[in-house]
Amino acid sequence: MGACGRFPACLICSPESASEAVLAGIEAVPVRHLAEAGAYLRGTFEPPPVEPIRASTNGSYPDLADVRGQERARRALELAAAGRHNLLLAGPPGTGKTMLARRLPGILPALTLEQALEVTRIHSVAGLLPVGRPLVDRPPFRAPHHTASTAAIVGGGPGPRPGEASLAHQGVLLLDELGEFHRPALEALRQPLEDGFVAIARVQGRCVFPARILLVGTMNLCPCGARGDPAVECSCSPQRLASYRDKLSRALLDRFDLVVVVPRARSRELGAPGEPSPGVRKRVEAAAAVERPQLAPEANELLDRAVDMLPLSARGRAKVGRVATTIAALAGASIVAPEHVAEALSYRSPAELAAWS
Repeated sequence: MGACGRFPACLICSPESASEAVLAGIEAVPVRHLAEAGAYLRGTFEPPPVEPIRASTNGSYPDLADVRGQERARRALELAAAGRHNLLLAGPPGTGKTMLARRLPGILPALTLEQALEVTRIHSVAGLLPVGRPLVDRPPFRAPHHTASTAAIVGGGPGPRPGEASLAHQGVLLLDELGEFHRPALEALRQPLEDGFVAIARVQGRCVFPARILLVGTMNLCPCGARGDPAVECSCSPQRLASYRDKLSRALLDRFDLVVVVPRARSRELGAPGEPSPGVRKRVEAAAAVERPQLAPEANELLDRAVDMLPLSARGRAKVGRVATTIAALAGASIVAPEHVAEALSYRSPAELAAWS
């Protein structure tokens, strides 16, 4: 490495790594073999310059227009995107929970250049950058299988290596069938959800991986999936239902800002397509860009009463306040009014999940 023309330093590297090196402010010298490297150092070979790439072709996410009905769940999805609120979608199978969750990245704002470089570094370390796509400029989306180990979720191993939580940094981590994940893997997420990073301690030292994620979980209300469906009778025994509930601790459930029970859609709701993602994303971007409004005194009083009347922890109170602020920002309001707090409270402790808390 030495001084070069356009940049303070240059790096001899493979052609596949050249575009990535340029993103770091280094002039890349792509060579295919040692003979070309030697010729470059002797001054008899000059490879073509590698231009910085500021956008990637990461493809598009599924469109929200595919979702029919489920207006409440769609509203929660928009709130989650605008305020980066963790979201839990619960309900019987076939109601569209996974379909909704997979459309959340498509309504998130694009990453800033600083965020994109940070995400790109993580994916580069993990060896996941596709050839010809050196910059991850869209929020990443990760959906590990429910059999994933704790190390696969939060990182670790002999290396150690970043896990799914870090690979979803500045994006979405979807835990589909949340109740089927191993409890230790779920509990390991509590610290990253609070701190925004994963700290892994080993005898050789300590590694810290960024993990500022938007967590989305989907789950049935019982092992057989019939609970919450008026057309089907649940066949789960009390022991089986208790074992299923024990997979999720109250502390983990408390870290979801929005909890929505997704019912089975009626036939009249399955006709017209929903609003497409681009329109929703514009509202999300507008809300994310404005200064957050403050709570009105009446809104604070309502929150105080909710703490006494509902099973609402101090963390839960703060989360309801943040969700209410997002609701006000989406509405273009200058203050957070009691009606905004009331809507935020409606996303806490639904009756179908009352036995879980």
